[in-house]
Amino acid sequence: MDNREILDKYYEYANAGNWNAWCDLFAEDQVMDEQLAGHIEGLAILREMMGGMDTMYSKFQNIPKYFVVSGDEGAVVSHISAANSAGETIEADVMNYFRFKDGKISYMANFHDTKPFAPVTG
Repeated sequence: MDNREILDKYYEYANAGNWNAWCDLFAEDQVMDEQLAGHIEGLAILREMMGGMDTMYSKFQNIPKYFVVSGDEGAVVSHISAANSAGETIEADVMNYFRFKDGKISYMANFHDTKPFAPVTG
């Protein structure tokens, strides 16, 4: 896959709740700076973290609006429509930044207002 195809799969897998395939898009030594979860290093830790998505969210959709891919970098502006396990809704605009290496996501950071996620963060 080229880098744009990786990003397409990133959102496809997330919206299908296919977190194992989603994690497969990342390099073993991936680094992620996630607005809510913090700094995550290594694919094994990411897989463990993503294993809780189905219990944290009863609904999770991350719909991309704009893609920019240039060389080994990419950015996507998207909108998350989700609900926590009790059904409380979450609506948030998000920007994700990606770096790619050897056909995998090596770094990702996301940026969004954290207030809409209060139903899952307490």
